Amino acid sequence: MNRFPRLLALLPLLVLPAFAAGAATPAHDLYLFGTLNSRGRVAGSRDTALNGLFRRAADGSFAHCGVNYPAMLAGSFDPRDVRVGYVAALSGVLSTTDGGQTWRIATGWDVTEPKGVCVDPSAPDTVYAALPDGVLVSADRGRTWARREHGLPARGKYTQVVTVDRTRAGRVLAGCETGIYLTEDGARSWRVVQPTRETVNDLQQSPHDPQLWLAATQSAGALVSRDGGRTWQALPGVPSARALYNVAFDPARPARIALASWTYGLLTSEDGGATWTERNAGLPASHQVWRTAIDPDDGRLYAAVESEALYLSGDFGRTWQNAGLPGSRIQSFAFVPKAQP
Repeated sequence: MNRFPRLLALLPLLVLPAFAAGAATPAHDLYLFGTLNSRGRVAGSRDTALNGLFRRAADGSFAHCGVNYPAMLAGSFDPRDVRVGYVAALSGVLSTTDGGQTWRIATGWDVTEPKGVCVDPSAPDTVYAALPDGVLVSADRGRTWARREHGLPARGKYTQVVTVDRTRAGRVLAGCETGIYLTEDGARSWRVVQPTRETVNDLQQSPHDPQLWLAATQSAGALVSRDGGRTWQALPGVPSARALYNVAFDPARPARIALASWTYGLLTSEDGGATWTERNAGLPASHQVWRTAIDPDDGRLYAAVESEALYLSGDFGRTWQNAGLPGSRIQSFAFVPKAQP
């Protein structure tokens, strides 16, 4: 396998404005996968922007770490050792054993542009990857990989996201361009549980009720399942004319949920999804929210506004403050329990 050089010593530390100093030490590290200075980039030109992995420092600022990589989209970490992680990236699935300082390409030459990756928390040697043409699985911590696509359609198996049910090993939901697919045998067989006309962009399991799942879609609004992903219905009150990009549950407060949208901005619910409110006051006028997340330590709400900056709210979107990373496109958030010394 190819191995990237360790570049941390060669790159200047990027320290960006912090939001709130003096807060209690968080129990989780926050990793961001994204690109700085995404506005006005020209293909083929010399690009000095920092890209790839960013980590929140103790003072709340963000610093680039590891390799300067052009496209890291989503990451997942081993619950037994949070220094071990996997990232869906331009050239395949990358893996790290040192918390993101160094990476290697874990997949072969025939795997490019995976969209998502997920470690099975009940069987952490097993890793699932969402591909533009199906699903890839490793049962040995990324050493070897195999396609497992029986039951996925021959056409329409573009997969944007794979999410493992935290309560049962080998039970996985996949969001494809033709719907939501479920496997209960480690991806040896799949069945469609919710057809869609366009791509399912995100699938999230409630941290409070494992039977509750939400999906964000390209053209069907938000979908909800209350039986572990077996059946789905439209979530009332959520607009569906334009795309929704991701879902965030508040790990501390079950009633709080957020949705990110290019058109609608940041949508929030504080009653478990019964009603929804746009929370865009204080965001840039475009309010093109590419991704959202909720901090498990303090409930603060994040909004990654496309090519603008990262914004942070301490009152669940009623007011916002700029948290840095100007000109960025943040592809995903990962809150990871801090490694024990």
